[in-house]
Amino acid sequence: MEPKSSKKKISTNLDEKVAKPKKGIVPTTTGDNIEAPNAGWSFGGNVAKTFDDHVSKSVPLYQEGHDLICKASDYFLSDNSVVCDLGTSTGELLLKLAKRHDKRQNLRLIGLDREQGMIDEAKRKCKSDPRIQFECVEIVEAELEKTDFIVAYYMMQFIRPAFRQDVFNRIYNSLQWGGAFLFFEKVRGPDARFQDIISGLYTDYKLEKGYSSEEIIAKSRSLKGVLEPFSTEGNYDLLKRAGFKDIMTIMKYICFEGILAIK
Repeated sequence: MEPKSSKKKISTNLDEKVAKPKKGIVPTTTGDNIEAPNAGWSFGGNVAKTFDDHVSKSVPLYQEGHDLICKASDYFLSDNSVVCDLGTSTGELLLKLAKRHDKRQNLRLIGLDREQGMIDEAKRKCKSDPRIQFECVEIVEAELEKTDFIVAYYMMQFIRPAFRQDVFNRIYNSLQWGGAFLFFEKVRGPDARFQDIISGLYTDYKLEKGYSSEEIIAKSRSLKGVLEPFSTEGNYDLLKRAGFKDIMTIMKYICFEGILAIK
């Protein structure tokens, strides 16, 4: 008989080395110190404190989208122009637009958001520029004044589908002739096969950014019934029904798309 080895057997099964959540415990940590329960994602509470870092990390080309919007605004803004940012969150994009157009006379920049915590952070961030103003209001109830350039940066996807067309209609009606609506959205694939592909690619992206599988699952569960993205075709249809005829996609990466519509 061979003598028993005193050495412990070394496992080559990677699954045994990966820490797994305990059975029955559902993760609610979505990453970056943000907690959200099943179907309960919210931009309220303390989310404003870590929002910029979280969204920049979890949405591909987030800062590049900001830069593109700022550059595109050159074609639509002049002295006395009005800019409106729907779902302004912490005011980061409005601040960038204000800095780019610091020589414009009587330029007004208006940021709207439903979360008071976001508005408070935006006011703190932009307090040195009197041209920027913020209002805490539900986007579906907001009174939009005549505007030259309207932005919705990953906001429309959080408007309930039953109210979304009305918001698009009011955006079109509030724009000056020749004004632009530039919005970025997460979009669905055109069919089930493409949806599977882009979902997998986006999951890989988040893993590469350092999010754990538990955090990715928790974020996905928290967005049930909260985030309702449409397909590219669906968003184009919303624009066309509102009255827009000149429409084009100006940026796209996996399932994230920027669309420019001119009145």
